[in-house]
Amino acid sequence: MELNADFEKRVVVHSDQLEWNASPMPGVDRRMLDRIGGEVARATTIVRYAPNSKFSAHTHTGGEEFIVLDGVFQDEHGDFPAGTYVRNPPTSQHTPGSDAGCTIFVKLWQFDMDDRTQFHRTMADELPAPVDGVATGVLHQDDRETVTYSHIDAGANYANSDAGGIELLVIEGSIVESGDTLGKGAWLRLPEGQPLSTVAGADGAKVWVKTGHLPYARPPAV
Repeated sequence: MELNADFEKRVVVHSDQLEWNASPMPGVDRRMLDRIGGEVARATTIVRYAPNSKFSAHTHTGGEEFIVLDGVFQDEHGDFPAGTYVRNPPTSQHTPGSDAGCTIFVKLWQFDMDDRTQFHRTMADELPAPVDGVATGVLHQDDRETVTYSHIDAGANYANSDAGGIELLVIEGSIVESGDTLGKGAWLRLPEGQPLSTVAGADGAKVWVKTGHLPYARPPAV
């Protein structure tokens, strides 16, 4: 399967407008944002766990990173409430689920295959004092990518011109980019060489951003 697999094109997906599709596990549904591959895929997805649902134990051969958007995600490594950023590197294992139900934004097979650093962070804890209405904290940075979380005040400008492509998820509030209003759940991917320029809406915005990673985009090695 290929979905939004041309990384040289700008892509916007208003994920809250997509239908939920069942995964192979009962009670776990998803909204696909981009994908190269079948059930083993380089993928970016919104995943919803119904209460008392879980996936069977598995190994993340290509690694995964995710944000808990609502509820509490659980595995043998802990309970992760909304606002948590988690990185599970290649070769890591877990049995994910949720007693109360949760929704996560997850990316699979997009790691440096030599990365072995596993961690989780409360995103809001990483924020410094705002500058010109924008507070941005670094969640992860290496030679391939930079991952950040930002709070943007109403009407404030947020821009990014990092090399290597830009990807953004609106977690709360709204922004305007290239004339498009991106509300909660909107996902934007800009190709390498296209800078990001946005203005936050009347309620401000909370956004997750990854940059630098698109030159490494490829199908999973299976």
